[in-house]
Formats: sequence, C-alpha cells, structure tokens
Amino acid sequence: MTEAPIPAAPAEAAARVQRLREDITRYDRAYYLLDAPLVPDADYDALFRELQQLEEQWPELRSADSPTQRVGGAALPEFAAVRHRVPMLSIRTETDTTPQGALAFDQRLRNRLGLDPDAPELHYQAELKFDGLALSVRYERGVLVQGATRGDGETGEDVTLNVRTIRNLPLRLQGRVPEVLEVRGEVLMKRADFLRYNEAQRAKGLPALVNPRNGAAGSIRQLDPRLAAQRPLSFYAYGWGDIEGWPDRPGSQHEMLDAFADMGLPVAAQRVHGAGAQLLVDFHARILAERDSLPFDIDGVVYKVDSLALQTELGFRNREPVWAVAHKYPAQERSTRLLAIEVQVGRTGKLTPVARLEPVFVGGVTVTNATLHNEEEARRKDVRVGDTVIVRRAGDVIPEIVGVVAERRPPGTAPFDMQSLLHGACPVCGSQIVREPEEVDWRCSGGLYCSAQRKQALLHFASRLAMDIEGLGDKLVEQLVDLGLVRSLPDVYGLRAEQLAVLPRMAAKSADNLVRAIRASLRTTLARFIYALGIRHVGEATAKELARHFGGLQALLDADVERLEQVSDIGPVVAASIHTFFAQEHNREVVQQLLAAGVHWDETAAQPVSRHLAGSSFVLTGTLPTLSREQARQRIEAAGGKVSASVSRKTRYVVVGEEAGSKLEQARQLGVELLDEAALLRLLEPPREMEEPA
Repeated sequence: MTEAPIPAAPAEAAARVQRLREDITRYDRAYYLLDAPLVPDADYDALFRELQQLEEQWPELRSADSPTQRVGGAALPEFAAVRHRVPMLSIRTETDTTPQGALAFDQRLRNRLGLDPDAPELHYQAELKFDGLALSVRYERGVLVQGATRGDGETGEDVTLNVRTIRNLPLRLQGRVPEVLEVRGEVLMKRADFLRYNEAQRAKGLPALVNPRNGAAGSIRQLDPRLAAQRPLSFYAYGWGDIEGWPDRPGSQHEMLDAFADMGLPVAAQRVHGAGAQLLVDFHARILAERDSLPFDIDGVVYKVDSLALQTELGFRNREPVWAVAHKYPAQERSTRLLAIEVQVGRTGKLTPVARLEPVFVGGVTVTNATLHNEEEARRKDVRVGDTVIVRRAGDVIPEIVGVVAERRPPGTAPFDMQSLLHGACPVCGSQIVREPEEVDWRCSGGLYCSAQRKQALLHFASRLAMDIEGLGDKLVEQLVDLGLVRSLPDVYGLRAEQLAVLPRMAAKSADNLVRAIRASLRTTLARFIYALGIRHVGEATAKELARHFGGLQALLDADVERLEQVSDIGPVVAASIHTFFAQEHNREVVQQLLAAGVHWDETAAQPVSRHLAGSSFVLTGTLPTLSREQARQRIEAAGGKVSASVSRKTRYVVVGEEAGSKLEQARQLGVELLDEAALLRLLEPPREMEEPA
C-alpha cells in the first residue's frame, strides 16, 4: 500500500513563508553586515520559529536558500573532492615591510609594461590581507550551491554544509545576478566573537580555541556541520573564479567588489583605488595604524592592478599573478622564554595564572606578561616554567601563549598545579582557595576579607537589593578604597561627612546625604544582610530562603553542610559555598564587626506568614495597574513563590499587565495560566485555615 501524497501547501502558507524568508534575510543583512539590528532578538526568534514550523508542516516549501537551512545536517564521513574550474592561486608576498615594498611592486609592473618614467601612473586597488582560510563559494542563479576550500589550488574539499552556517554569507544573492558566480574570499573569526566563544567554552570546562585563524580553519573542516554552526564565523569576498552569464560584467577590480556588495555579499570597507604608487604607500601606513582597531586579524594588505583588461595582459608567472602582491606587516607571533608563573586575584576572587616572560617585541609592543586563563588551559597547552613558548598579540587582545616549542624544554620541569604553587591559600589574603565540581576556575574564598576583592565587595554590599546605600557608586568606591578610607566593609559605618566632602566631585551636601544613607542602612532585614555579604552562589532569592529557614543569623552561622542542604532549592554546591564562607574566621569577624557597628534587623520579620505558593514559578510581563514589578515580586516571594525572568514549561503563572511583551505569546504557546493583577492579589491571599480565628 502506497502512502497518501502530502497535500499541496495552501497559497497563504506559501506567501507567508516567502515573506518570512525575505524579512529574516533583511534582518540578517542588517545585523551581520551593517551592524544595525532592525528588530529585538525575541522578535527575530519568533519569526524564525514560525518559519521552521511552516516548513515542517509543508516540506515542499523548504528550499536550499531558506534561513532555516543554516543550522547544519548530519555529520559527514569525509569531505568530497572539488575540482576548481578556475584555479585558486596564491599571490606573491612582498617581504619588505617598509613603504619601499609598495614602490618596488609598482616599479616591477612599469618595467614589465615597458613604461618610461614620464608615462602615466598605473591605477591600483588596495585592500586587506585577511588572516583566515581561503574559500570559494559558488552561486547558480543567485543561490548558494557549493563551498570549497583552496586545497592545492586545483582541487579542494567540499565544505558546503559548513559554509551554509556562516551567518553573514547570503544563501541567495539579491538584485541582478550572473547565471554562475564563484566568489573567492576568506572565512575568519572576528576578535570579539573569538573571545566570547572562548570565554563560554572555559565556563563550561571545554577546550578553547588557540587563535582566531585556527578556529576558523578548524570550524570549516568540521565533519559535523552542527559543530561548525556553533562557531561564530564571518566571510569577506575579495575575488572570483568561474563566471557565466554576466553580460554587463564590470571592467575593474573595485567595480567588481562594489557589484558584490550590491548583491549582498560581505566586502570589507577598508579598500581604496586610484593612480600611483603613493596611494599604496599611504594605504599600507593607514591600515598599519588602524590594525589594532579592526574587528578581525590581518597580516598585511594586498595591491592589485585595478583594470581587469590590464590584469589579463600582465598574466601570471610561476602560477602567481604578476598584477597582484601581498605586502605584509611585522609578525604578531614570536617565541620567548617563560620565566615564571604568578597568580592574580580578580575582583570576584577568580584566580588567573599569568606567565612572566623574557621581554619580546611582538605585534608592535614589548610583551612581558601573557594570560594562561586557568589551570586547565595551562595544562592543556602543557606550559611549564622554563619553556620556550609562542606568544601571540593581535589588536587589543591580551597577549596569550598559544603553544610550546617542546623540543627546547629543559629537563626537570613539572606541569602547572595551582594548589601546589599557592599551597592552597590565596596569594593576597591567605584564605582557602576553592574550585567547585565541573568548574575550571579556582577562587579565593576570602570575599569580604580579601583586599583584591574589596571594591567589588563594597559595591555589592551597598547595592539596592543589599544594604541599599544610595550614593555609594563605582567612582566613589574607587576613591574610598584607593585612598585607604575603607579597608573592610565595617569601615563604611565610620565615614564622616567632613572626610567625604574633600573628595573630588563631592560637595558638602552630597557628603551629608551619603552619611544619612549609610546610617539609614543600619536597619535592614536578615535576608538583605545575608545577600550583602556577597557569598558565592547566594543571590537575593537564596538569601531569602536562608533567612526564612533559619530565622536568625546565629543558626545560619552554626549550620553544617547537611543542614544547609535542607533549605529549599539549595544543593551540595551552594551549601558547600555557604559553609566554606562562614568557616573562614576572618569572614565571621567581619560579620561581627558589622553587627558591632549597629547593623540590625527584626528577627521576627524573617518568619513567613504564609508559604502557600511554595514551589510555584511566576513570570511578570507588562505594567500592572497598582503594583510595581518589584512590589509584585516581593509579594509573590513572601508567599513562597518564585519569580523567573523567562517563560518555560516549569512556569506555573504568567502575570500580565499593559503592553505585555513576547512572554505573553510564549505563555500562550505553552499553555501557561495567565493572571491579571486582580487575580494575582486573590492568589496571594493566604488560605482561610491559616488565618487567625476572630
């Protein structure tokens, strides 16, 4: 028995799919090419999900140029070979990194063409030499059909599925397009994307990428395109290969790239065209000055004769175009010796190993230090004191060790070990260092006591949801700590108006107001006080749970890990963090000093009146008639409920006000119960059996 055919898609669905593709493509272009987002992320995601659902319902509407086809398919056993119809040849490199390199290129061409000194100047195009992986992307009738690596220039690898995941590369060209257009360009990772990706990888305990170039090359050659889709790749066009059916094809290099940009292809803005060698000299100098501020790595610039007819006349020599040359800049990777590994303590207590290096000139500056990020990263690279290491510096990126010259390693070296190096103690304050399960970073547990964390601790202590000391902001905290007026949190309560009034940008009235705010903060709640201590993993909600559960500070101070785990929503990791904090004698001393300074609260306020909404998750959206967002949240939490930032299948209620956002639509899709303010207030009333008899 044959299967019944799938019914044809209705005209309305086809029209909607077409409109969604056009809108998403337009939004992609604005976001990835123009750096000018047109819609919020939530709106974009909703449109994308709608397109996915329509294509799943009507498979015949799915096409290769749909934005949904960027996500990658099944893994490949191997890459197929691709024969380039027009060879992908390399260009000659001018090794003289001075301006003389540009002048020498111009003179070679003039000699080859037999031009005398009085002949008109040649016209050139100057552009960037990207530090990525060369790629050929083939479009047929405007639709992307194939992506291939350079390979040996004659034959490359078919990496089409991975190429489709590059978000700034259009799946369909716009405007008037040739029948066939092979675009040549470079795939790369922008520096900011590279840093964000590595930071996310390290947070998950996963390997980081060595540098942007290796990251781009490795991503394109992933056999599983789903992995490639997770890498933040970009593409920039600079040339072409096979072209068919383009009757009005431009006649110059710069006009070709302008035409590419009109079709929606990404083309770098840093390019010039004009007459004479001085144009090339000036471009080389300008880009060198701008190199560190570019969003991606380059290793030089490229000069090309602008006229395509003259390019043909000049031809090739030893399989290199005579009409083009790469003019490089000084290297951004050098080798040097690692003298020592020291550990820095960050504002949040994170411990970062830092390599002290024999000074080396790289990337335009003398480098003496390089980050190793964390212990796992240092071990992954197997970096040891005494090693000869390869140091990279690109742009504003902190110098980084990217590899070791293993054959030059001296005998007797040992792998890096944070515990052994520090003997288990913070190098600044001597507190115990800790690393939680599945985390890569070691941290100082000193918190309040550690001087390296003093500014961060003070800002957190004074924040609105903690002790709420109005006027104690970033700049003032910097001054108070740098001048030694505040060495620990209790010092805040000893500040006098006359001390503050002499600080820069601090008038007498502002000083008086701050002192009043400090005094007002002495009366607080147990939950706020716990949150203000800045215990790792203890946010506002957890602090409230601790206050409700223990009812008083001493019971919390005396609690062991087992008792802490009995608190609602507190697991082993959080319990261990709280116990470690209060086990440090200097942290308990700071707490006692704060109490001695006059910080107090009503112990009975920590006892809840009702917990009838325990376990219920709420999401707030829109503006309520009488309650502020903060008031609604406090009322819900007082009744035992929790307020989340996003809607999920675990959400019990969504409270809806005026001008509700995308959370309302998400709640409807998931079937979450909706409440207005009146219904919320009724729900917040405790059950009658909990009320006292009349």
